[in-house]
Amino acid sequence: MATSLRSFAAQIPGNPRALPKGEAFTGSHLSVPFDSSTEPTLLPRRSILLDLVLCVDLTGFVLGLRSGGLILRSRLSRSVVAPRASVSVVPNGSVRDGINKDERPIIVIDNYDSFTYNLCQYMGELGAYFEVYRNDELTVEDVKRKNPRGILISPGPGAPQDSGISLQTVLELGPSIPLFGVCMGLQCIGEAFGGKIVRAPSGVMHGKSSLVYYDEKKEPSLFHGLPKSYSRLIVLDKLILSLTTVSSCSPFTAGRYHSLVIENDTFPSDALEITAWTEDGLVMAARHKKYKHIQGVQFHPESIITSEGKKIVLNFIKFVEELESKTQMKANQM
Repeated sequence: MATSLRSFAAQIPGNPRALPKGEAFTGSHLSVPFDSSTEPTLLPRRSILLDLVLCVDLTGFVLGLRSGGLILRSRLSRSVVAPRASVSVVPNGSVRDGINKDERPIIVIDNYDSFTYNLCQYMGELGAYFEVYRNDELTVEDVKRKNPRGILISPGPGAPQDSGISLQTVLELGPSIPLFGVCMGLQCIGEAFGGKIVRAPSGVMHGKSSLVYYDEKKEPSLFHGLPKSYSRLIVLDKLILSLTTVSSCSPFTAGRYHSLVIENDTFPSDALEITAWTEDGLVMAARHKKYKHIQGVQFHPESIITSEGKKIVLNFIKFVEELESKTQMKANQM
């Protein structure tokens, strides 16, 4: 499929591959400085399957039609991600124009996973300014010097030991900066605070859906504002049998792409609490008990399978904004 699409794109007039080195191609969405070292390539096949629909517009760019945004991947750069509202992108992972450049970024630690770009697309569409760096590209001190307002640790292949600076970032920066871990990002949170990462009893879950149950009452929650159901339950109140309407959270469908989980038997309940789970009891989300802005999910919110994924990413951005607001208020009172 990729070969045929690549051949088709090469035949389209205006394809940036045909431009001489150094010239810029200007499309309907953005302007990308082009040279042979940053030749745009097609999204990995897994991302194509996730978005279900893929097309090539008249400019030769590949568009993921999940929500009208545009994602490109560069061979040698960290990532090139453009939300619809942005004006220009350079191949260092940062959205540059159309945004207040003085704004502190959300740093995305990319664990070499194609899903990272879909997460970034969601954040861009939700108005967040972010910068993406591979997990071996910066030190934790480098991240700290960038003064991020939030950190997102992406999915990735392997185990937390294969995640570069991710584990150290959780321990050193998580207590003071809102941190959101996705898939292996949650496993990094679990291992950093004493949990054990093991093979999932259900085996490899690649592109499979599960119902995820969650506790919205644990605030701040990644699941705040998700749809609820209401059930009529018979309860015993002062020895009188009565009907009472009780609010309960409906499970939502989530896309899972993993073979490892935080082990239930050794779950570090002194430091973390479970906020979401599957019907068979596997940990699907957790947060830190003291530093409640450290949270993660085992499933993929950016997957088209996950019905409430964008809302979950939005709630993380709200964490960032709320902590920033509280910090500013304290500073003003001093």
